[in-house]
Formats: sequence, C-alpha cells, structure tokens
Amino acid sequence: MSAVIVLGDGVDALVAAHYLARGGHDVTIVRERANGNGNGNGDVLEPGWAPPKIARDLDLGRHGLVTRTPEPWAVVPPEEGGLELSADIGRSAELIKKLSARDAAKWPEFCARMHALARVLEHIYIAPPPDPTARARRELIELLHGALRVRGLGRRGIEDLLRLLPMPVADWLDDWFESDMLKGVLGAGGVMHLAQGPRSGGTAFNLLHHCVGSPAGVFRPMWTNARAVLMKALPNGVGWGDGPPTEGRRAGAPPAHPTVSRILIRDGRATGVVLTDGTELAAAAIVSALPPARTLVELCDPGWLDPELVLAVRNVRSRGVAGRVSFVLDREPRFTTLVIAPSLDYLERAYDPVKYGELSAAPYIEARYAGAPAKDRHVVEVHVQYVPHTPRSFAWDTPETEKLGRTVAACISEQVPGFSDWIIGRRVLTPADLEQIDGFPQGQRYHAELALDQVLWMRPVPQLARYRTPIGGLYLCGPAMHPGAGIAGAAGANAASILLKDLKAGLAKAPPRPTTVGRG
Repeated sequence: MSAVIVLGDGVDALVAAHYLARGGHDVTIVRERANGNGNGNGDVLEPGWAPPKIARDLDLGRHGLVTRTPEPWAVVPPEEGGLELSADIGRSAELIKKLSARDAAKWPEFCARMHALARVLEHIYIAPPPDPTARARRELIELLHGALRVRGLGRRGIEDLLRLLPMPVADWLDDWFESDMLKGVLGAGGVMHLAQGPRSGGTAFNLLHHCVGSPAGVFRPMWTNARAVLMKALPNGVGWGDGPPTEGRRAGAPPAHPTVSRILIRDGRATGVVLTDGTELAAAAIVSALPPARTLVELCDPGWLDPELVLAVRNVRSRGVAGRVSFVLDREPRFTTLVIAPSLDYLERAYDPVKYGELSAAPYIEARYAGAPAKDRHVVEVHVQYVPHTPRSFAWDTPETEKLGRTVAACISEQVPGFSDWIIGRRVLTPADLEQIDGFPQGQRYHAELALDQVLWMRPVPQLARYRTPIGGLYLCGPAMHPGAGIAGAAGANAASILLKDLKAGLAKAPPRPTTVGRG
C-alpha cells in the first residue's frame, strides 16, 4: 500500500481518487482553493458526459448518478421563427421544415453521420491517448484498435472524418444546410469556450467533441451530477488533507482551511506537498488535476524541468472568452434552453471584438432554466461568449461588470419580451472572476483550449500527453489532459490507470502513508 496525494476536487480529481483507493492505496485529497464544496449535492447537474465504464467501475449508479440529455437542447423563440431541437430527430426535422424543407430532409442523415463519428472519438477518449511513435507491443495494439474503429466507419465515414477535423465549422455546415438559423445554432457548439469564430480552422472538431456521449441529434454536452455523486460516495481510504469546507463562505474571503502551497521534490522525485499553514504531507505519488502551468511552474520548482518544456507549458493556449450570469426571476421563463446565435455571421461578428480585447455588444448566449429554489424565485444560468479576460480599453470593475449583465439581459429580452422586467437579482462572473474563484487559467473552463494542436497525443503538449511528468511520482489528470473537458472523469480514470501500473512496478517509492512531516 502506498500513499497518494490528489490535488484538486473537480470530477477528474475525484475519479482518480476513487480508482486509486479501490486499488488499495491511501489517498489524500488536497484542494487548491478553500472555497471547494466538499459536501456534494446529488441534485447539482453540470455539463459533461459520464462514460458508462467509469460509472460501472465505481458503482456510481447505486449512489444516484444521473446523466441527462438537455431537453430540448436548443430553442429559438417563436418571435424569431421558432425552432426547437431535441433528441427526437423526427420532431426536430418537422420543425426545421418551417425554415427549409431541404434542411429537414437532410437532418436525419446529418445526425446519424455525426453520431457515428462521435462514437469513434468516444472509444479513443476512454483510454490514454495513442502514441503515434510507439514501438511497444501494447502501444501498437492500441493504435491498431483505433485504426480498426476508424476503418469501421466505411469509406464515406473515413472521408467525413478526415474532412471534418481541420475544417471551420462554418464550411462543414454550409456543405449540409442552407438555413442561417439552423447553422447558427449548430455552429455555436463549434466555438464553445474557444477564442475563435466559426470560420476558424478546427472548429468543426470542437462541434464533434461536444457530441461525444450525446444521443444522435443532440449537439451539446450532456448534463450529469457525477461530481456530486463522487463526492458523496468517497470510498474507504480517501481522506481530506485540508479539513471540511466552510459553509456559506463568500468568494474572496480568506481561506478557512489550508490548501496546497508547494510540491516537494527531492532528487527529481515528488515526495509530498506543503500546505498554506506550513504542514507537510509526504506521499509516494501526486496526481494533480490543476492546470499544467499551475502544477509544474508555480507549485514545483521549474528548475527540475527542461527549459523548453517550461516554455511549452507556459504557452499552452488557455484563453478564456466566456462569462457566466445567473439571473433570479420572479416568474418562470418561457424557455428551457435558449440559444442566441441566429447565424454564422452573427457568431463571427460576436467574435471580432474579443480579438482586440473588447466586449461584444451582441454576444453568443446560451441561457438555461435551472429551476426554482424557492417560491417566486426562478434561476436562469447563462453562458455568455465573447467576453475578454483582460480588456484593452477598460477594467473589470463593478460598473463594467454590471454593464455585461445588462447587455446579456437586453439580448435575452429581444428574444423573450419582458425578460428584463422579471429580474429581481443577478450575479455576473467575468473570465477574470472565474480565474480567481475557480482557478480556471485566464478564465478558460477547459484549462487548455480544444484545438487540433492541443488534443489527443498533443494535449496539452506532447511531452505530457500520457499523464506522466518528467518529475518522478508526479502525474497530471485535469481538464487540460486527454480527452479534455466534457468527458466527466475520463482524464482522471486514465491517469489513475497509468499510476496504478507504475506503483505496481515499483516506479514510485516513498513513505507508506501520508504523514505530517512538520510546519514551516
């Protein structure tokens, strides 16, 4: 039995902790921030698809795992012609027919072909990324299995995959459809959390990524309570190194419990961590779900790394361009999921200002009705994009943040008349706020953008793609690792499988249990 420290309390960190504890190791979870939620609420749904293998391995169904299709996954109000898209392909086609009979006829085939391509990615995502330079027999077999799955698509499917991956999502959709409204709603999935517009290369791949795990006809991530269930169902052998969370802690308040301050390295091997109160915890290995630069350059002494790797890690693209707005209404809104992306041109124009550090006056918006926590209190959660992390001509202070909230409310009111009048409260988070509160680098929820040069065996950089780092006993498992955010826990499961093999082979040697070494 060995001691392992897991840094972070997101879904990937928790999945890694579960697998490692089930493998017979003592696991200590240490948060990066004291505002982590350690209680777990089984009703909390977050975007992401929980792979069935992880759910089976960890017996999450018994603890109340829910993976839900966003239904409907997109709505355009009747005032704009009316369009509702759902997993019911036939019904969606009937509604699309109001816009274009030609597009309606193509919809079932488009859904089927995209679903087949997404299934190939699904099988690639639930295992460590393939190594195209591999020579070991096991690695070659993995590459062969991947090649056979691609071959199973048939000639037309292979051609689709090779064409789609590098394409702008606008070009891909122009090949299929003529309706601006339909292409806008679909194209929004191709730019989600990207500092790119729909005419940027590789955005068709981003659309496909968000189809993984979703039923045919759904082009947005699923929703799951995986993190809450994992938190609630932590197995024996998992403990917290920083104590329980503080109830009702407000953002920005001083930490109530110690969090990770530094990773200890001796003779090129990670041997433990130092907490913010000076406590040292020793362990055989460390698995970090924090951003790569945070782990390797800030928490570690970068002198242990090759300068070229340090430079590469610092240059991982993680440009956050999305904010969050929560509205409290005095009545139930007239939508479940509202998408404001009426055309590809609209999305491209929305993207233009953020290139120059400015806020879009007409951003891409997805608003979701999140329920009613109390009588006459209805919550709408809004993803708003494009919002600069570091504005060029203004600063994110209270007036500018409020301006963003008003802009979002005005855009929704244009589609849902009266919306602004129903607002009785709101909370606005810019990318800068998300960096401070949630630790997202530059406000990027995915920690590293899902671009073609930052996926598969190149995510986040080729030297780190297999979850190991050059520092012995230190592994990475966060959203910046393969397969990326939206596949709940896959990076954590893949990293844990690598570490378990290394521990079994004796590649990590340190004290058998996490121990308090001392205080600085």
